[in-house]
Amino acid sequence: MNGKKKFVQVGTGGRSELFYSAIAADFKETSELVAFCDPNQTRMDYANKLLTEKYGYPAVRTYKTGEFDQMIETEKPDAVIITSMDRTHHRYIIRAMELGCDVVTEKPMTVDEKKCQDILDAVERTGRNVRVTFNYRYAPHHTKARELIEDGVIGKVSSVHFEWLLNTRHGADYFRRWHRDKRNSGGLLVHKSTHHFDLVNFWIGSQPETVFAFGDLMFYGKENAESRGETRFYERATGNPLAQDDPFALHLDQNENLKAMYLDAEHEDGYRRDQSVFGDGISIEDTMGVIVRYKNNAIMTYSLNAYMPWEGYRIAFNGTKGRIEMSVVEQSYVNSGGEKAQEGAILGQKITVFPMFGAPYEVKVDDGVGGHGGGDTVMLNDIFGTPVYDRFHRAANHIDGARSILTGIAANRAIRTGQPVKVSDLVTFK
Repeated sequence: MNGKKKFVQVGTGGRSELFYSAIAADFKETSELVAFCDPNQTRMDYANKLLTEKYGYPAVRTYKTGEFDQMIETEKPDAVIITSMDRTHHRYIIRAMELGCDVVTEKPMTVDEKKCQDILDAVERTGRNVRVTFNYRYAPHHTKARELIEDGVIGKVSSVHFEWLLNTRHGADYFRRWHRDKRNSGGLLVHKSTHHFDLVNFWIGSQPETVFAFGDLMFYGKENAESRGETRFYERATGNPLAQDDPFALHLDQNENLKAMYLDAEHEDGYRRDQSVFGDGISIEDTMGVIVRYKNNAIMTYSLNAYMPWEGYRIAFNGTKGRIEMSVVEQSYVNSGGEKAQEGAILGQKITVFPMFGAPYEVKVDDGVGGHGGGDTVMLNDIFGTPVYDRFHRAANHIDGARSILTGIAANRAIRTGQPVKVSDLVTFK
C-alpha cells in the first residue's frame, strides 16, 4: 500500500509492544501492521486495545498460532515480526521464509544448536532475510566502543573482561516466568547473554571459536532458600498473603498492564507470570562464568550474576597499545511493568582510555533517548524507517544471530560436560 512495508507480528507478550507501537506511532509513513498471531486471544485483544486507545492505530486482525499459514496467505505480509517465546522462534522464522516472507526476530534467534542449524539451512534454501534485533548495538556508548576499537585507539584487542550484574528486581524476573525452564529460554547464557556475546563479536570484529564455562543455581530456587533458613513458601504471589512482605514477589493485580496481559489471560492457557523465585522447577542458572577464545585469538572472561544489589556492567578491553574501561549503571525494570523508555535506561556511564605511554582520558558519549541506552530508538528507525548509511554496520542478520547464541549454547554444553566446546562442532555455516 503506497510503498509501505507490510508486517504481521507473532507473539503479543512482554516484548511485543516495542515493535507494534513503533509502527503505530512513528513509522506509519513507511510501515504497516496488519495482523497479530498468538495462542492467547485475550492477549491479542489487549494488544489491539493498546493499538487503538494508546496509539490511535486501527485494530488489526487476529489469528491463533495454528492459523499462521492462513494469516500469511490472507494478509500477504512482506515480513513477520517474531516476539514469541524463545523456543518457538525457529518455527515461525523457518515457516515465514518458506512462505516467502522476510523476518524480524527478537533475540535470541533460537535456543539450541539444532534449531540454529535448521534456521541457517532455511535461509540458504529460501534466500529470504532474517533480521535479529540487537538493540544494544545501537546505544551510543556501545557504538563509541566499536569506534574506538575500529580506529585503533588501543591497537589490536587481545583480551576482554566483561562483568554483567542483574539486580534483585530485574534479575529475579527471569525466575518468575517461562524463562525459568531452560527448555523455553536456553537459560540466561542464551536468553540474556546473547546481547553481550553479540556485542563482543561486534566490538572486536571476530567470532567465538572455543568456549568453556561453569554455572549453577546458587541463590534462587527452593533448596537455596531452605539452606538460608527460609521456611515459608508459596507458588504464586498474586492474592497470596504469604507473598505480601516478600520483596521478590510480583503482584499482577497491582499493575494495570501486567493484569491485562497476563492475569486476565490465564483462563486460556494457565500461564502464571508471578511464580515464586524460591519455588521448585527452576532449571536455569543464576551464577555463571565463561571463557571464550575467538578466531582472532582474543580471549574473553565473562560473568553474569542475577541477584546483585545494583544493575549494570563493567567491561575492559586490553590491547597492544592500551586499555579501554567502560562502566555503566542501568535502570532496573520488570518486563512490561512500566514505560518502555525506562527499560535499560542509563543512570550513569563512563568510558576511559588508558594509552600505553600516555595519560588516561575520558571519552565523551552523547546521551541516548529511549530504552536500552537509546538503542531502541535508533534500531527501530533502522528497521521501520528510511534506511541511512551506517559506518558501523549495526544491523544484525542470521549469521550474527547464530554467532551470538552459539557462545551461550556452547557454554551450556560445557557446564553439562565439564569440557571445552568447539563452536564448529555445533553448527555448519555454508
